[in-house]
Amino acid sequence: MQTRNKIAERLRTIQPSGIRRLLSSTHHIPGMISLGLGEPNASPPRHVLEATKQAVNEQKTRYTPSNGIEELREALAKKFAREYALRYDPDSEILVTIGATEAISLALMASIDPGDEVLIPDPGFVCYAPAVRIAGGVPVSMPILENDGFKPNLETVMSLITNRSRVMIINSPNNPTGSVFTSGDLKRLSKLVVENGLIAVSDEVYEKITYDNATHHCLAMFPDMRDRTVVVNSFSKSYAMTGFRIGCALGPKDLISGMLLVHQFLITCVDSLSQYAATAALEGPQNFVVEMVSEFNKRRKLVHERLNEIKGIDCTLPKGAFYAFPNIRALRATSENFSEFLFKEAKVIVTPGSSFGKYGEGYLRLSYAVSYKELDEALDRIEKAANKFK
Repeated sequence: MQTRNKIAERLRTIQPSGIRRLLSSTHHIPGMISLGLGEPNASPPRHVLEATKQAVNEQKTRYTPSNGIEELREALAKKFAREYALRYDPDSEILVTIGATEAISLALMASIDPGDEVLIPDPGFVCYAPAVRIAGGVPVSMPILENDGFKPNLETVMSLITNRSRVMIINSPNNPTGSVFTSGDLKRLSKLVVENGLIAVSDEVYEKITYDNATHHCLAMFPDMRDRTVVVNSFSKSYAMTGFRIGCALGPKDLISGMLLVHQFLITCVDSLSQYAATAALEGPQNFVVEMVSEFNKRRKLVHERLNEIKGIDCTLPKGAFYAFPNIRALRATSENFSEFLFKEAKVIVTPGSSFGKYGEGYLRLSYAVSYKELDEALDRIEKAANKFK
């Protein structure tokens, strides 16, 4: 009998990540400069690396509790109490995950049933819509448009909520736009979440990377939000620990227990060495983060200034994360076509805005997490190529 290798229906509408596709196909091309990946070019703090070595030397290489080692959960509880005056029980309200992406997927699997609707920012992080579909839900685009400062318009959001709405994903500082939601923005969104009986998944992985007068506010701080919000965070961006693949989720006991149930059978537990490294990141000196953000700020200003000097490109000054999201509509090209042109003509990888949702069309995402020298060279190439573009 012939085997029927039929892919599951829920996967048929999911396309591979546009970011990963570009990077995998160009990894070995000489002279290519990639502004496509959201990965700090810094090495992790020395005390984090030393803690990893110590864990190896002490043979801390066994299975850990599924929700994470006690030391890390307690360090996370202290961080949120200290920084946001939020109290989480380390034993029942904190879960250590494989990066923020697993935490987001677990939150959706634990909170939605087939056919439930999930409001996702558009443009937004590439994993949101696929994660919703894999969990059996229906992603609903929540526009965050340039005319609104790349923030949700309250009336538009209200119009999208139906009796099938279950979850709202909120991401600030935002990937890909670099916008940072104010306290007022989050208060208004929180009120909508509460009034409509929704659950919020708050993706706060860029919490430490803000500029000028922008301030990050944890969504769970707002009235009645603590017990209906899953706060997702990661060590990848703030501590340049992308390869360690470690993140966390904090929230009410019922949601975290549901997430832990899925996590146990999918993952068992997060890599033990990464957990000791993450504990050291939280408990050690924090000057690394401050210095890295200061360096990002120099690159941010360079990118903003240089892009706005190029005819046909207009770039809003980002307030957070490490991405620029320039508008290229005046070039009368799709984001995919212009990205391909820059790849071939300039040997520079950027991410087409369409990778982040339908409202990302007409934009590009450029990561300025590379070195200043590489960034300057890439901008020279982009300027020359854009001047040739027809």
